[in-house]
Amino acid sequence: MAKTILGIKLGMTQIFTDDGKVIPVTVVESGNNVVIRNKTVDSDGYYGVQIGFGEIKEKHVNKPSAGYFSKMGVKPVKYLREVRLDAESEYKIGDVIGVDIFAAGELVDVIGTSKGKGFAGSIKRHHFARGPMGHGSKSHREPGSTGAMLSGPGGRVIKGKKLPGRMGGVRTTIQRLTVVKVDVDRNLLLIKGAIPGAKKSLVIVRETVKPAKPKK
Repeated sequence: MAKTILGIKLGMTQIFTDDGKVIPVTVVESGNNVVIRNKTVDSDGYYGVQIGFGEIKEKHVNKPSAGYFSKMGVKPVKYLREVRLDAESEYKIGDVIGVDIFAAGELVDVIGTSKGKGFAGSIKRHHFARGPMGHGSKSHREPGSTGAMLSGPGGRVIKGKKLPGRMGGVRTTIQRLTVVKVDVDRNLLLIKGAIPGAKKSLVIVRETVKPAKPKK
């Protein structure tokens, strides 16, 4: 199985290397991930593993979820995520996955939900250039023409055109980030650079799908 773990983004800080260089890092608290279920081709049509993370009080678990966790024979968890696999998982239900699956220097991809920024114009949302700011211009921050240069039924705005709208709050992946440090005692991952999401939001850290190319 590709290395994958769930965690909570705590925020950013910086650390110093032995030669005095400053490295900006994002701190991810992972804790112990629990294998909830293994999926196979025979039962589900594909291979996968379901991972749970985060403590939750039993009174906050609804009856369908409580029945599911009871059936699997594991304690209820706050978050559930599934990882697709190419082959059958080597993990068993109840196995614990810790931050020690990663090591300093490894490349990882981090998945999270980007910060929601509300309704935004085309300049902020799509990095459009503004128009002239002189008094004669009537198009300072407008997106410009949006029609299909047709009249009648064909004159419409084509789907997917870059227009003002809700910005952020979507699933985002940042690839090829470097693990700077792994703190097993405190269940922390220090990852170089910024990752998606607000503080205390859920992130998925996985082995990168774009590993470094071997040097010739």
